[in-house]
Amino acid sequence: MPLKKPTLKVLTDENFRKEVLEEPGLVLVVFVADWCGLYRVIEPIIDQLAVDYRGRIKLGKVDNDQNEKTAAEYGVRNLPTLIFFLNGKIVDLITGVFPKKTVVDKLDSLLDKSDDKKDFAGR
Repeated sequence: MPLKKPTLKVLTDENFRKEVLEEPGLVLVVFVADWCGLYRVIEPIIDQLAVDYRGRIKLGKVDNDQNEKTAAEYGVRNLPTLIFFLNGKIVDLITGVFPKKTVVDKLDSLLDKSDDKKDFAGR
């Protein structure tokens, strides 16, 4: 039996503030569109990241065509675009096709920073 494909949080103009900007910790937002062939190329990478980082980050997807306000607010013009948010603030961005290692390295680095801040705040 094939493994169940992970489900990404569906982000919209209506829930983006609550689900991303008000979320503590690391959130990776993927801006896509149904017609985007390049997203199909990286989709297996995104799905694997959802499994590998489950419980450590929040990973969500914005349909650019259905959520133009959010896409415009963040200047998303090229798809796919990945925006990394840490405690509600943009800390990095990737556009286009990329190797999995690129995203893993960014996530690991940002998680380390996030852990450092938690340690510092807890002292």
